Amino acid sequence: MSIASQPALIDRFGRRINYVRLSVTDRCDLRCVYCMSEDMTFVPRSQLLTLEEMARVGRVFVQLGVSKIRLTGGEPLTRRNIVRLCEELGELEGLRDLTMTTNGTQLTTYAAALKQAGLTRLNISLDTLKPERFRQLTRMGDINKTLAGIDAALEQGFERIKLNAVVLKHRNHDEVLDLVEFAFNKGLDISFIEEMPLGAISEHSRAEAYYSSDEILRDLREYYDLQPIVAHTGGPSKYYAVAGSDRRVGFISPHSHNFCGDCNRVRVTAEGRLLLCLGQEHSVDLRRILRANPLDDEPLLQALQEAMQIKPFGHEFEVTQAKEQVVRYMNMTGG
Repeated sequence: MSIASQPALIDRFGRRINYVRLSVTDRCDLRCVYCMSEDMTFVPRSQLLTLEEMARVGRVFVQLGVSKIRLTGGEPLTRRNIVRLCEELGELEGLRDLTMTTNGTQLTTYAAALKQAGLTRLNISLDTLKPERFRQLTRMGDINKTLAGIDAALEQGFERIKLNAVVLKHRNHDEVLDLVEFAFNKGLDISFIEEMPLGAISEHSRAEAYYSSDEILRDLREYYDLQPIVAHTGGPSKYYAVAGSDRRVGFISPHSHNFCGDCNRVRVTAEGRLLLCLGQEHSVDLRRILRANPLDDEPLLQALQEAMQIKPFGHEFEVTQAKEQVVRYMNMTGG
C-alpha cells in the first residue's frame, strides 16, 4: 500500500492530526497590540496561495482524515472571494466542521453568505466591551462594527458561535466577568486566551501583562459555579460548564496548562507554509509542491504524511521571558 493510500496523519508521538487551521491572508483591518506591530509589512499578494490552491490543500487534508478546517488570518474576511473558498471546502465529503475565526467587523456583509456556503461555526474576537479601550487594543477599531457583526451572525443560526478574548493584565483583565455576562446574555460561549509570545511588540511587556487562566478562573468562580467538562472539544480550549446552564467558558492556556500532549492540529500559512507547531519553526513549503505538481496530488499527499515525522512534541513558551520566542507575528502564523 502506498503512503498516499493510508487515510491518516499520525505523528511520531502517536497523535492523530484531524484539524487544520488554514490562513487565507496575513492582512487585517485591525492592528491588535498582541497580534502584530503597528507598521506591518505584509506578504506580497503574488506570494499568497490562490484560493484554488487553498481548496486543493483542504481537499487533500480531508483525504488524509482531517475532519475540521478553520479558516483564519489576519482577518479572513478581507480576502477577496473568501465565500467561494468556503463553498468549495463546504462540499468536501468527510469534512464535518468548517469554521472561521474573525474579528467580526465584516460579518454584517458576509454572515448570510458564509452560512449558505457551508460554514458551521464562528469564533469572534472581542477583548473588551469599552469603545475607547477597544480602539486602544486594536489601534484603529470601532467596537460597534464588531458588535453589529456578532448580531448579524446570531441571526443566521450557525451551529455555534464563540467569543475569544485575549486577556492582558492592566489592559482588560478587569473585564472578564463583564465579557462572560455579555456572552451569556447573547447565548454564546466564550474562551479566554493567554497571550502567546509571537513577534516583537512594543506596546507592553508580555511578562508584566501575563494574566493566567487560573487567575481568570478564580475571578469568575466568585460569581459562577464552574465545573470542568471532561469531553474533548477538538481544539485547545479546556471548557467549564456553568451549573444549571448549557453555557460554557473555555480557557486556552499555552503557558499555565500546556496543551501540547494531545495536539491534533497543524497550520498552513497564507503563503503555503505548513507549520507543524504554533511555537516552533518546523515547517514544509507546500506552495513549492503545489506549483511543481499542478495536476498530481500524490507529491502533496506524501509530503503531508512525511511532515508528521518532523512535528515536534510541543512549544517551549516561557512566560518570564520578555523577548519574543518566535519571530513571526500571530497574523503571519494564522489565527
